[in-house]
Amino acid sequence: MAQLFTLSQRLCPPVVLRILSAAALILSLMAGTVAAQDLNRGDVEKIVRDYLLENPEIIAEALNELQRREQEAEEAARLQVLSDSADILFNSTRQVVLGNPEGSVTIVEFFDYNCGYCKRAYGDMVRLIDENPDLKVVLKEFPVLGQGSIEAAQVAVAVNSVAPEKYGDFHEALLLSRGQANLSSAMAAATGAGVSEADLQAAMATDEAGQTIEEVYALANRLGLTGTPSYVVGNEVVMGAVGYDQLTAKLSALKNCGEATC
Repeated sequence: MAQLFTLSQRLCPPVVLRILSAAALILSLMAGTVAAQDLNRGDVEKIVRDYLLENPEIIAEALNELQRREQEAEEAARLQVLSDSADILFNSTRQVVLGNPEGSVTIVEFFDYNCGYCKRAYGDMVRLIDENPDLKVVLKEFPVLGQGSIEAAQVAVAVNSVAPEKYGDFHEALLLSRGQANLSSAMAAATGAGVSEADLQAAMATDEAGQTIEEVYALANRLGLTGTPSYVVGNEVVMGAVGYDQLTAKLSALKNCGEATC
């Protein structure tokens, strides 16, 4: 094992940890073989050392197996979160719904008004809504790109509170606008969509915006989301602006087999 640890000293810490984990996995897999024999620790270490020197490819195999197990565990944990959080994810009283509110298939989008990828993905979402009359799109305000994003999200929550029928126009105007999204630009987009500034100010004086954003932060944290846009399609979390074709494929799978991937 000494040579294995010498090698590990020349590698970066994440790789070291994974190799050591793989070695531990090898030990556990071999435990059944050596348990029936009267071997001390030194004997076991020599067996493992000799085996690794003779079969170095087993490290790669063990790392692959370790990665597979980690991915399985992460996926199982994410599915459990989706199940536990289904009500707040799909039916929160604080969310915005575009498309068909009674649609048979749903996409949840976590977005930020300052996210360039979200701006480019907006056209994909509009196209999906136009082509799928049974599609319900749930929008989650997820401001992760600084104070301006938080301010824009606060105005968006106020718009949805006082004039939900005008949210779509406001959302498009602000998301597709040039420059930084912040309090000033968000208020301009809202009043431009016909929402009363006085009504917005009154709504923003409550704690509804803060509660809405905190609700989304907590949900995103449970789902392991770190950026925007991120989506939930059926039982699957999709990270990044994956584009129209991939979202269409997942919607088709959801309609045909009840899951985002058949």
